[in-house]
Amino acid sequence: MSGDNAEDNVNHASNSKGISLPMTRVKLIMKSSPDVSSINQEALLITTKATELFVQYLALSSFNNGSGKDNKTLLYSDLANTVEGTETFQFLTDILPKKIFARDYLKLIEENPIEEADN
Repeated sequence: MSGDNAEDNVNHASNSKGISLPMTRVKLIMKSSPDVSSINQEALLITTKATELFVQYLALSSFNNGSGKDNKTLLYSDLANTVEGTETFQFLTDILPKKIFARDYLKLIEENPIEEADN
């Protein structure tokens, strides 16, 4: 089976199973791990669907707790606040940090200078 046919089969499987994330991208991310040598088609399908459901859950949680509910918008700040305030999403704090203005960050650095270790 050529690479194009395999990719077509993956895309067809994703469309027939109600998955909207591109399975080829998920497979690429999965293969970026040095521990992964091959990926079973069923494992790829399940991982893609689980990722889709997780992103949907994060978006809905952020929307329901966010400030854009009145005008039906989801803002980055809604996502960052949900990640910071919900224990379930704490592992995402490095990926979705709260935005801070440069002037505020510089003030924080001035107020709390990092002490260098004595060598």
